[in-house]
Formats: sequence, structure tokens, C-alpha cells
Amino acid sequence: MFIVLMVLVMGGSWFVQNRLKTKFKKYSLTPISSNLSGKEIAEKMLSDHGIYDVKVISVNGQLTDHYNPLKKTVNLSESVYNQRNAAAAAVAAHEVGHAVQHARSYAWLSLRSKLVPAVSISSKWVTWVLIAGIGLASFSGNLLLLQVAVAMFAMTTLFSFITLPVEFDASNRALAWIKNSNMASPSELEDSKDALKWAAMTYVVAALSSLVTLLYYASMLLGRD
Repeated sequence: MFIVLMVLVMGGSWFVQNRLKTKFKKYSLTPISSNLSGKEIAEKMLSDHGIYDVKVISVNGQLTDHYNPLKKTVNLSESVYNQRNAAAAAVAAHEVGHAVQHARSYAWLSLRSKLVPAVSISSKWVTWVLIAGIGLASFSGNLLLLQVAVAMFAMTTLFSFITLPVEFDASNRALAWIKNSNMASPSELEDSKDALKWAAMTYVVAALSSLVTLLYYASMLLGRD
């Protein structure tokens, strides 16, 4: 059953990633009526929300856009930073949406930030603890390390699901601002909404994949117990 579930999740992940690339390629060719670049969109949205201590900077790579709450920077990939199209506008506004969440102390973002240190440690060591736990359980019957490994993986799964409302809320803030500030025409707004929908779906698939893997490890532990 778990193999079937994992295959379905992997298939869903492949489908979503391909749709995301296709959508962004399509909407990158759709000029935006405001004729503002991703950088200018981000700076205007920050200004309209009264946020003046966050910088908009360019970073290397594709789909590497993110908000850094520690450095207070909206990091936009080169294509988003410089381009003037529906895809760039959507991504830039979405990342500023996270900055707005930070400034407004959005509860889900605050909770997610508090979990980052524990999740970083869990993600780094969970594989090694799991291998050691399986070995220890096989040779001595001691389940302690296996229990620790499952708990560590549960932390990363929880983090994945807490990320979902954070991402969806950032997109909603972005689309509301684009609409209310007349940054895009109705058709361009729909393009931006579609692009963000598929970007959000990558987080949904990642969360489901983490859950299926957690259930597999938990069943392994319960079976040995």
C-alpha cells in the first residue's frame, strides 16, 4: 500500500513540476500592462504596505525566489527581478506577501519560524539516525533510536504542513494587492493566479510525500514493536 501511495505521490510531483514550468514559461511571455519589472512590483508593494526596512535584491538561478526574514530581503531570481510580465509580477508580489506576513506577525509564519532550528537539525541527521535505529533494532531489539528517527521525521512533516497556509496566504495577499492597485488587467491577474496556484501545488505534493514516508517509518516502528 505504501509503495502504491509513494508512486502516486511521485507521479503527482512530476506532473506538478512540469505544469509549473509550462505555466511559468507561458506567462513569462505575457506582458503586464503596468510595465513594471519584478523588482519595481516588489518595491511598490512594500511601500504600499508601509514596509521600508526590507530590500529587494537579485539572486542567481531559476525559481530561487524567497523572502529572508533574518536579513529582511526579498530575493528574486534574475528572470523575475528584471522581467516585466505576469509571471514575474506574481512571483515578486508573492515573496513580498511573506514580508507583509512578517511585518504583521502572521501566526502561521511565526510558528514556522520557531520550528526552523529544530527542523534544520532533524533534516540533517534523520537519515543517519534512521539507519542506526534500524540496525540497532535488528541486532538488539532496542527501538530507542528508531523512535527518535520517527519523531525527527514527524517534525519535518509537521513543518511541511505548516508551510501550506503560509504559502497560500502569501499568494492571496499578492493577488489582492495586484488587483486593488491595478497592476494588471483582469486577464493578466488570472494568469498570475494560475501561476501561483501551480507553485503552491508543489508544497502540497511535498507535504503529502512527507506524510506517506512518515507513515511508512511509523508502520516499521509499530511492526517491530
